[in-house]
Amino acid sequence: MRLRTLPLALSSIFMGSVTAAHYGMFRAEILLWASLTTLFLQILSNLANDFGDAKSGADNENRVGPRRMIQSGMITLGQMKIAMIIFVLLSLVSGITLLIKAFEKDHIKLLAFFLLGIAAIIAAIRYTAGKNPYGYRGLGDIYVFLFFGLVGVAGSFYLHANVWHWEVLLPAATIGLFSTGVLNLNNIRDRESDIESGKRTMAVKLGDRYARQYHMALLGDGWILFLIFVMLSPRPICFLPVFGAMPIFIRHAAKVWKNENPALLDNELRNLSLSTLLFVALCALSLAF
Repeated sequence: MRLRTLPLALSSIFMGSVTAAHYGMFRAEILLWASLTTLFLQILSNLANDFGDAKSGADNENRVGPRRMIQSGMITLGQMKIAMIIFVLLSLVSGITLLIKAFEKDHIKLLAFFLLGIAAIIAAIRYTAGKNPYGYRGLGDIYVFLFFGLVGVAGSFYLHANVWHWEVLLPAATIGLFSTGVLNLNNIRDRESDIESGKRTMAVKLGDRYARQYHMALLGDGWILFLIFVMLSPRPICFLPVFGAMPIFIRHAAKVWKNENPALLDNELRNLSLSTLLFVALCALSLAF
């Protein structure tokens, strides 16, 4: 299930909830059910990734990073399929409950978000599983930006508020860019084995140096967009605690830029995931000011 990836999945829901609280529209039951649904979807994506990479040969003896379950022989392809089906069902049950809580009798909004949820399930599975998975064509970055950023943050905000504010797209894009950075680190770490297996991730297409420059752009642009959101806020000063996380991001960026050993990026992958969650936690703290 790759539990260390789950804080990143929660970051998008927490950010959407914090933004809703900023506008005085927070609902505790939405946070609960949205968090559960997101966790189930993230686990489904992780299982599907293990399944797809094992079938394609992307997970092999040359791979750097944590051991994969099918590759190691601990779980069979059939058992992983069963686990994927279980988490599809859990995602559906949790997601439908969330939508009923959010929209009650507004059937049009409920249907629209239900279709969006189905798209999220399909996207989670099709990342590296099935025929012609989009993760093997360098499109995983777009998926992460959309579903961890725009859909995760702005969508959860709308579930709380039932109204729309365009400026919410700014923190949504910030979380999307930070999340894409986590994927990019994963792809830089696995670049050599991905080349051998024919997996054309963005890091493979860009090469090591440009992939690291791309990483700097993801983090820098994320902070710039959040700064714009802060400046548009009626009380920009209240977000001052959030910038306490910036030195952590700078330290992380420096380590990635100087790194010459892909295996060492595994720790930075975890650090960026936790730093993103810290960023969101400091946004929540800002509401106290």
